[in-house]
Amino acid sequence: MARLSAELQREFLETERSPNVTLQDLLEISGERVFGFLFVLLALPSALPVPAPGYSVPFGIVLFLLATQLVLGHQQPWVPQRFAKHSISLPKVQSFLKAGLPWLKRIEAIARPRLLPVCTTPVGRVVIGCAIALMAISMMIIIPGTNTLPAIGIFVTGFGLLEDDGAICLAGLVICLFGAAVSISILIAVFWGGASLLDLLKDWVKDLV
Repeated sequence: MARLSAELQREFLETERSPNVTLQDLLEISGERVFGFLFVLLALPSALPVPAPGYSVPFGIVLFLLATQLVLGHQQPWVPQRFAKHSISLPKVQSFLKAGLPWLKRIEAIARPRLLPVCTTPVGRVVIGCAIALMAISMMIIIPGTNTLPAIGIFVTGFGLLEDDGAICLAGLVICLFGAAVSISILIAVFWGGASLLDLLKDWVKDLV
């Protein structure tokens, strides 16, 4: 099976397509790797260091639904038609891919099937699903700083699931833990005052410099 980067480049950058892309289109090309495939693609816009306004909340909702189904042991995902038929312009999809494919290729260079129980056993998939569900909730919070790191955690964990690479899944879960800590600290700072963990880290880096 072709690597994800090559598949995405062929489908969206080299092949003529309709001017809009729907989630249903992604489901049709995902094949047997559907959960990991969708986790990677839906987290990508929010994980990139480029503006992606308006995507974190709807994509976070879909990611939460998918993660819940992974926890329940579903082999094929179900997505409400409202989300499945939601379209994004092809140029916007291509801009995300052009920014994200270099990062994806770097991860692909080190990915290989290993530590399989992490991503293939029911217990491992439950842990992954719970972590992604929590990060998806964080993506839905409309507060700066609660989207990017959780989305990166979903992206990396989903890629490990896609490639049956337990080591990458574990790395993604560690990022999810950091994402949860940052999001919680930001919420505490917003609602109860005080400095968030992100602010404290910035101050620590400044002191080191």
